[in-house]
Amino acid sequence: MFSFPQELEALYLIPALRKELAKALIKKHKLNQTKAADLLGINKAAVSQYLHSKRASNIKFPKGFFKEIEKSAKIIFKDKGCLVSEIMRLSRIVKEKGIMCQVCLKYNKGVLSVCKERHACKS
Repeated sequence: MFSFPQELEALYLIPALRKELAKALIKKHKLNQTKAADLLGINKAAVSQYLHSKRASNIKFPKGFFKEIEKSAKIIFKDKGCLVSEIMRLSRIVKEKGIMCQVCLKYNKGVLSVCKERHACKS
């Protein structure tokens, strides 16, 4: 079965970004799970599952990326209205760094070799 990159973003990337944002909001900004969930537009149960690695553990971000997560968490903490633009910003960075290409290749089992040929994939 073949999944489009956008499907993989919805299934894996966005939850992984929410997970890291929730962790940053709780650790750096001292929020409880309920307040972090409210800022991220998700429920408390999802935050709990993120914190206990029961959800969104399919993508491993490089260490340098966590500075971007913390930057976004700070912006979202100050203004909840920035959530969508920050998720989009982080998604763009993930794609530019080729992280999403690795996810796509993992779940499509090499079907997307054409991506490399057309330079759509940086991996």
